[in-house]
Amino acid sequence: MGKVKIKKADVWIDMTPMSDVMVLLLTFFMLTSTFTKSEPVKVETPGSVSEIKVPDKNVLNILVGNDGKIFMNMDKVSDVQVVLDDITGQFGISLTAAQRAKFLDDPMWGVPMSELEGYLNLSKSDMPEAIKKYGIPTDSVPGKEGEAAMSEFQLWVKAAHQANPEAKIAIKADIKTPYKVVKKLMSELQDMNENRYYLITQYKKAEDE
Repeated sequence: MGKVKIKKADVWIDMTPMSDVMVLLLTFFMLTSTFTKSEPVKVETPGSVSEIKVPDKNVLNILVGNDGKIFMNMDKVSDVQVVLDDITGQFGISLTAAQRAKFLDDPMWGVPMSELEGYLNLSKSDMPEAIKKYGIPTDSVPGKEGEAAMSEFQLWVKAAHQANPEAKIAIKADIKTPYKVVKKLMSELQDMNENRYYLITQYKKAEDE
């Protein structure tokens, strides 16, 4: 008896719905993800068994390198614009449109006011390397008549909170940053009655977990 031949049929799967789903998922993650800005210096944070999430919005980030240099940024460009106008106005500095655009496009700021215009005149390719040698000074500068002297660091913090009273302070210091540097930074915040802030660390499980 001859074998019965089974007719072969091509299997066709419509991939259109899967493509639609992939595009929707990709769009969702792009719109909801928070992109981390690059930092002027690499910082290795100390470990901690405490896991407290830093807010994603309304944050004044303070970065402290292992050499003690301080840098800042805010998550809202509109806040940075207000802060920049405030600080440059206090120091009598007039920036060009090109200089302002470079400042706002910089991931973090951290240049003494006396060097700001020169720094912003650099090419955008030279700025990331140049900013590493600066850092926001914590030395007091003469205040207006009747006002207490404040450091440039304090002036930036004050301007940031005036621009956004809801902004939370988050400090990210390197594990090798000298203790006296961090202590001075915290003392300057306390002098401004800024006693609440986040300390960014690497979460590590406790040994008894």
